[in-house]
Amino acid sequence: MKTAVIAIGGNSLILDKHHPEVAYQWEAVYETVKHVVAMLQEGWRVVVTHGNGPQVGFILRRNELAAPEVHTTPMDVIGADTQGSIGYMLQQALDNKMREAGIHKGVATVITQTLVDRNDPAFQNPNKPIGGFMSPEEGKRFEAEGWTVVEDAGRGYRRVVASPLPMRIVELEAINTLIQNDIIVICTGGGGIPVIEDEAGDLHGVNAVIDKDRGTSLLAVGLKADLFIISTAVEKVAINFNKPDQKWLDKLTAGEARRYMDEGHFAAGSMKPKIEAVLNFVENGGPQAIITDPPNIARALHGESGTLIVPGD
Repeated sequence: MKTAVIAIGGNSLILDKHHPEVAYQWEAVYETVKHVVAMLQEGWRVVVTHGNGPQVGFILRRNELAAPEVHTTPMDVIGADTQGSIGYMLQQALDNKMREAGIHKGVATVITQTLVDRNDPAFQNPNKPIGGFMSPEEGKRFEAEGWTVVEDAGRGYRRVVASPLPMRIVELEAINTLIQNDIIVICTGGGGIPVIEDEAGDLHGVNAVIDKDRGTSLLAVGLKADLFIISTAVEKVAINFNKPDQKWLDKLTAGEARRYMDEGHFAAGSMKPKIEAVLNFVENGGPQAIITDPPNIARALHGESGTLIVPGD
C-alpha cells in the first residue's frame, strides 16, 4: 500500500476571515476531510499535516489581552496547543466521515517536535511578525519576558521570531510505526514545534516558527512516502502569475521548477516555499509531488488537475 503525505494550509481551516469562530472552523474541517477520505477510498495510506498560523495568532492575541491578569505563553507551547486542538478536530471529522464511507481505520494525532540548529542564522535575524500591534509600553513588557519586539512600518510594535530550517522530525519513528499499522496519522502541525538540542542532547523549545511545507517535506522524505501533496489556494502552479501571459502548469520536472524559481516566478511569501518543499522531496528520493487546491485532490491523483512535480532535469 502506498503512503501519501498531505499538507493542509492553516488558512484552509478558516474559509471566511470574517467568520473565524470555531463553529465555522468545524465546517471547514469537514470540507477538508472529505478529500482525505476520497484518498483512503483510492487505497492510499494517508498522513495529514496542517498549518496553524491563524490559530497561533488567535492565542497570541488572547495572551496580549489577558497579559495584565494571566501569564503569557511561549511559542513552543502555543504550537503544541494548536497541534492538539486542530488534531482533535481533524480526528473527529475523519472518524465520522470514514464511518459514513464504511472505512474502519484508527486515527491518531502525534504532537510533533522538529529539531532546528541552535546556531541557525535565523536566530540572529528574527523577522516573522506574530501577534497584534502594541504600544511601546506593551512592547517593553514583552521584551522583559524575552521576546524580540520591533517597530513595524509606523503602525506600532510587534513581536518577531526566527524561522529556522527544519533538520529532523523527532517523533519520526513513532509516526512511521503508526503508519505501518494502518493508522491515519495527523502530525507535524505548523511544521512541528521548533526545538533545539543542548550539549547534553536534551531538547528545549524555542520561540520560533517553522515553515509548514518545509517541515512536511522533511517528514515525507523521512517516511519514504510515495507522494507528497501540498493543498493550497490555487488549482495549479503558474508562471507569470497574475500577468497577461500567465500560464498554468500541468507537470514540471525538478529542474524546470528550479529554473522557474530562479527566474523569480514564485513569490517568496506564497508559492516559493511550496516549490522549495516539493523540490526537497523529489530531489531526496521522493517519486512525485502534487500542488493543488482541496476540491481537486482526487482529480489530481488521476492526472486530471493540479501540478505534478517529478524528479529530472
